[in-house]
Amino acid sequence: MKTLKVISALLSYPTAELLAAQQELIATIDKEALLSKTDRARLVALIDNLAKSDLLDVQERYILLFDRTRSLSLHLFEHVHGESRDRGQAMVDLIKVYEDAGYTPTTKELPDFLPLFLEFAATQTAAAAIELIGQPGHVFAALRERLRKRQSPYEAAFGCLLSLAKVKPDTAITARILAEPDPEPDDLEALDAAWAEEEVLFGPGAASDACGKDGLAAKLRQARRPAPDLETPPRLKPRTIITTSGTSTRPGA
Repeated sequence: MKTLKVISALLSYPTAELLAAQQELIATIDKEALLSKTDRARLVALIDNLAKSDLLDVQERYILLFDRTRSLSLHLFEHVHGESRDRGQAMVDLIKVYEDAGYTPTTKELPDFLPLFLEFAATQTAAAAIELIGQPGHVFAALRERLRKRQSPYEAAFGCLLSLAKVKPDTAITARILAEPDPEPDDLEALDAAWAEEEVLFGPGAASDACGKDGLAAKLRQARRPAPDLETPPRLKPRTIITTSGTSTRPGA
């Protein structure tokens, strides 16, 4: 599903190459024709918005939205496990899923980074890809709502993901995610308080229930190997690249 690769690119840190690929991105989604006219128009509006904007402006906007604001984090397990130890095991299990499928990421991001997850899904069969992106549907719904509140064109990407997933997000779980603090990126005190929280709790069994009975954490937990000494991954600064060492030198990092 090349449309997923387009959305993955749009949700990645903006580069000059991305902005220059405006017509190529549009041609790809048109050729695959998986989106409705409404979804296509909204996604094209996002592509056009990026292409017509100053690169530094869109990079700054991206950092403010997705790196600085925890409630808009593009790391899926941030919204599922918070800072609990279950997050570390979920990371291990997701890496195992990638490995078992013979997938080698081209970037050194955390495995739950949404653009990376979408790149992986795009390598699978259409049925498998749809099943994969449907699992975190409630997270997509919450992010779409938060971006809609901010009148951000990035809302279109999450609307398209929900349409492609062909699932109806669990409204109760989505509401729980939306109930978490959602400060604006210029409210430094509120942002610090949000990042200081230890865990996102959704009630008993939150670590797996947050994605529903057949949710992302449960579906991707295939390895089932214990990791008693696994430490919780360190909190990412803006655009920190995953790996055991090294970080990006991207503006705002």
